[in-house]
Amino acid sequence: MSRKGNCWDNAAMESFFSRLKVVSVYAEQPATKQEAYSLVFEYIELFYNRVRRHSAIGYKSPAEYEQEYHDKCA
Repeated sequence: MSRKGNCWDNAAMESFFSRLKVVSVYAEQPATKQEAYSLVFEYIELFYNRVRRHSAIGYKSPAEYEQEYHDKCA
């Protein structure tokens, strides 16, 4: 897996980084490295991990999935 120069070996990460660049980096064009770090952090922590729907968990956002889990356990 992940042979050098073969993007198909790592399609999920290629897709993630492509979307990250389009939505955050290219759209905002940060002037400093710190601004770039902040944009990447915000995309991952505030959108990708909390809001974006994931196919692996039934097309729910992680927040929805976690809430359902806690509701079932209560």
